[in-house]
Amino acid sequence: MFTAEDAASLYQFLEDNSIQGWVVGGWGIDALLREQTRPHKDFDINVLLDDVVHMRLLLEQRGYTLAYLWEENCLAVDGHGSETPTAFVLRDPEGREVDVHALRLDEQGNGMPAWVNDDRYYEKSDLAGEGIIGGVSVRCISARMQVSSHTGYELPESQVQDLAKLVERFGIGSPDPINSERRTA
Repeated sequence: MFTAEDAASLYQFLEDNSIQGWVVGGWGIDALLREQTRPHKDFDINVLLDDVVHMRLLLEQRGYTLAYLWEENCLAVDGHGSETPTAFVLRDPEGREVDVHALRLDEQGNGMPAWVNDDRYYEKSDLAGEGIIGGVSVRCISARMQVSSHTGYELPESQVQDLAKLVERFGIGSPDPINSERRTA
C-alpha cells in the first residue's frame, strides 16, 4: 500500500529535486478532498516529459525499478535529446508503485499527453489544482479534469465512489462517470 506518509514524502522529494508533477488518480482525488478516503495501492503522477529521465534516476536511488510499460506508452524525445518512455510504472522493493505519465506544456502552459491514444488536453486551469496529502500541499489536476479523465471506460467500484465524492464536493461532472460521455477541454 502507498500510505499518506509515503505519498507526501515522495511528492516532497520530487519537488525538492525540481521535478514538477501533478498528482492524479486516487491520491489526486484525495488531495483535492483534503482527506484520505480509502487505501491506495499506488501513487499516480503526471510529470513533464523533460523531467522523466531525471525523475527515474532519483527514484532509482530509492530502489524503484521499472515494473512495466502501459499499453499507451510510446518513446518520446525530451528537450534534452533523451529518448524516454511516457507511460510506465515503477516499483520499489516493498512493492509500492508509482504510476507515471508524461506531459508536454505549450507556450500558454496548457498540457498535452506525451503518450499515445489519448485525446485529453489539459488547459492551464486544469493544471492549477491544489490539494493536501499528509499535511503536504501538492499540485494536482483540477476536480473537473479528474472526472473527465475517469470517463469513457469501466471503473472499479472504489474509483466510482471516489469520483462521486468529487462531484458532490465540487458540483461538477456526472454522478455516473462510467456512463457519462468522455469530455475534453
